[in-house]
Amino acid sequence: MNSILDIEHLRTHFKTDDGTVRAVDDVSFQVRQGEIVCIVGESGSGKSITAMSVMGLVEGPAGRVVGGNIRFDGEELLKLSRNELRTIRGNEIAMIFQEPMTSLNPVLKIGEQLMEPLIEHRKLNKKAARKRAIELINEVGISRAEQIADSYPHELSGGMLQRIMIAIAISCGPKLLIADEPTTALDVTIQAQILDMLRKFKEESNMSILLITHDLGVVAEMADYVVVMYAGKVVEEGEVVALFENPKHPYTQGLLKSKPIINQRQEELYSIPGQVPNPLELVPSCYFHERCAHCMEICKTTQPALKEVGNQQKVACWLYEEATANV
Repeated sequence: MNSILDIEHLRTHFKTDDGTVRAVDDVSFQVRQGEIVCIVGESGSGKSITAMSVMGLVEGPAGRVVGGNIRFDGEELLKLSRNELRTIRGNEIAMIFQEPMTSLNPVLKIGEQLMEPLIEHRKLNKKAARKRAIELINEVGISRAEQIADSYPHELSGGMLQRIMIAIAISCGPKLLIADEPTTALDVTIQAQILDMLRKFKEESNMSILLITHDLGVVAEMADYVVVMYAGKVVEEGEVVALFENPKHPYTQGLLKSKPIINQRQEELYSIPGQVPNPLELVPSCYFHERCAHCMEICKTTQPALKEVGNQQKVACWLYEEATANV
């Protein structure tokens, strides 16, 4: 299966008055054609900044990509000019942002916002673009499409706005769709509908999806491959079934253990002890060591590399150093 997105040793930093935040710190993974890759991790793990880096939306002077490669369909995105990137963004790579209410322009009608990428990238005239916009509203399951096209974002519910965001994202038939927490703040029924919709569009067009979430239920339902991030680094990755059945990293084990189990009564849900480390105070070490029950002396002073441990899983943990030496 061909790779549509290759991220290698990506580093994205932000300069603050208190120091440099290494929001994404040496991240590498692939998204293959027609595959759904889920990035999971707690808030502050670098998931969204990884996606924003791919889209070219990390702008200076405070934030910038300081190293690595991002290749889309064989083309190095980090070498493209702003105008060259604009021809790809919204056209071949599209993104569903986390908060539709703040992502849509409040002073433009829904139809106008749907028409914009069609006019820009597909070169449709206004009449043809409006016709296609109304078709897209129907395709994402919203009735009264013409009335919705003439409405403003504040007149729609959260679920409807998220559907509009999906309509905008798929309007030009992208090869890669990045979905950043697409079901956050939606009720369970609407969440299921949104996920079904994404899966349907993916199957119809063989589109690849990079899905960012902290919901392990979404991961189990949607993912082909999973990338687990912590404090700006990838700590584990692998095929979804292998990772759920046999998680290697203590952090991944903690995430899965904290998931409620249907039909099993629990006095209280498990939570990983401690907090994500302050990104301004990171020192060479396993960043998870202060929260880890298996912490060894080497974990406190040396950063483990991401290595293959069999069954196509990779893990960055000193517990598996001896095992990886024999792979």
